[in-house]
Amino acid sequence: MAAPHVVIIAGDLVEQDVDAIVNAANNDLLLGGGVAGAIRARGGAAIQRECDAHGPVKVGEAAITGGGELRARHVIHAASMQLGGRTTTESLRSSMDHVFRLAREHRVRTIAVPAVGTGIAGFPMNDCARVMADCVDRAIAGGWQPDEIRFVLFGDDARSIFEAGFRGREW
Repeated sequence: MAAPHVVIIAGDLVEQDVDAIVNAANNDLLLGGGVAGAIRARGGAAIQRECDAHGPVKVGEAAITGGGELRARHVIHAASMQLGGRTTTESLRSSMDHVFRLAREHRVRTIAVPAVGTGIAGFPMNDCARVMADCVDRAIAGGWQPDEIRFVLFGDDARSIFEAGFRGREW
């Protein structure tokens, strides 16, 4: 089994040409501000309509929708917080494990992931990097075989923190 290519970049998540992008979502699946707002603005109203049909979900779960007008075919919504709430280590870990399970089930080969929970939900960037790396470990150990997992971060500081958090990992 070939190891996935893990890429860490500073860039614009909604511009990624991948099978799926991950949304930093609330459990009501309301596309408000931050990453979700950018997805709504670029992807169009169809994504929110699909979210309305799926939601709400439990904190720590995820839901998959189409990509609307995005380049990505799918959006996987990682519900790491309640609307207006905070992300915790456990809610991030659980929601990302659900994201990668959905990616496997939907044969996602390329995926772009933001630093879920680090914006309005207040989760520390360095803890996010560690949790994300652990989730990738579990997903790969569980048999998911993506071609590329791309962490798309807002700025070089976040990119550097993720690079440090992923250093020494081998997939």
